[in-house]
Amino acid sequence: MKTILNVIWLVLSGFWLFLGYLLAGLLLCITIIGIPFGIAAFRIGIYALWPFGYTTVERRDAGAPSCIGNVLWLVLAGWWLAIGHIVTGLALCITIIGIPFGIANFKLIPVSLFPLGREIVRSDQPFSSRW
Repeated sequence: MKTILNVIWLVLSGFWLFLGYLLAGLLLCITIIGIPFGIAAFRIGIYALWPFGYTTVERRDAGAPSCIGNVLWLVLAGWWLAIGHIVTGLALCITIIGIPFGIANFKLIPVSLFPLGREIVRSDQPFSSRW
């Protein structure tokens, strides 16, 4: 079932969201200082491309640098990517079939706003092995 949902997601919104994250990552990688943010954009872009069967968890070892990095991310790229998720989610919620995919888009908004200090893991992993 996850595969079917991911294929439908890929066609309806995943590919376009992935391109947005790819563009943000490339723009952020132009400078040496932006490379960690670009890598985060690529990582979350892959998650946005194929999200069903995966989830995000907070990393316990993330500290103040992640918090500061998230503020910079929010200013540089996060709010643009969140707007993309909002617009795509609203467009998908127009049809009854698209409502689950629109809700999945809305669930990606917090990750698009604050990606640092989070890890993408398979959702079928036991909870204790995530940390």
